[in-house]
Amino acid sequence: MYRFIVNIIFLLMPFNLYAEQPKDWQLGFQKAASKSMEDIVWFHDYMLLPIITAITAFVLFLVIYACIRFRASRNPVASTTSHNTLIEIIWTLVPCLILIVMAVPSFKVLYSQDEIPSADVTIKAIGYQWYWGYEYPDENIEFDSYMIEDKDLQPGQPRLLSVDNEIFVPVNKVVKVLITANDVLHAWALPSFGVKRDAVPGRINETWFKADRTGTFYGQCSELCGIKHAFMPITVNVVSEEEYEKWLVEAKEKFAKNNDVEKNIMIAKKVLEEKK
Repeated sequence: MYRFIVNIIFLLMPFNLYAEQPKDWQLGFQKAASKSMEDIVWFHDYMLLPIITAITAFVLFLVIYACIRFRASRNPVASTTSHNTLIEIIWTLVPCLILIVMAVPSFKVLYSQDEIPSADVTIKAIGYQWYWGYEYPDENIEFDSYMIEDKDLQPGQPRLLSVDNEIFVPVNKVVKVLITANDVLHAWALPSFGVKRDAVPGRINETWFKADRTGTFYGQCSELCGIKHAFMPITVNVVSEEEYEKWLVEAKEKFAKNNDVEKNIMIAKKVLEEKK
């Protein structure tokens, strides 16, 4: 009963407070924060869902009709019908037409994601077992991003999604993400942006997004990569142009690429903690 009341209160609260992360009893997608995700949501809600609902209802009707119309008590003598050419033509052509109708908008959404516009910001994401490393090639910035343990969480930080070093990007700017891995397969995924690309060792994949509103958005590694696969969250802060420029100034001092000593110490500490 307590759980039920909490969920009702949760549903009545402003939706945008929880739009950037998963929530209990969620049935649909997270609220879109980019044109690509809006296209995906439209395709799912207004194209796929009505079609599969209609197909499911029609098949259920046929099953119920067959059970009633051709039950043994009503047909003591079994039919010897082996096939019906007209029906076979119909149930071959109709699914083909349905697939064609679905394919056209599907390919449109797919190709819009593959065509990367001229980038305003470029980020390189590198998957490790088990954390993400990031580089801003144009800004001489490089840092690692580890999940914050439960005992270190601050008020307002979601469990299993918060990280120590977050990505910052400006709002309404095209962000190109170069994705690779250092060891095994990973996947860089951000549901609110409609982004998911595999991180493959020795290969660089590309994707992009253009966030249309500010906020903090969460994602996770979406390719099974080992024992700590579930502990590789992604946190992206979408901020105004002024806030982004301010962050760049601070990040260039904190995460300068030539600051290898501090980075090596951090990695060594992490390795020692895992061995314990």
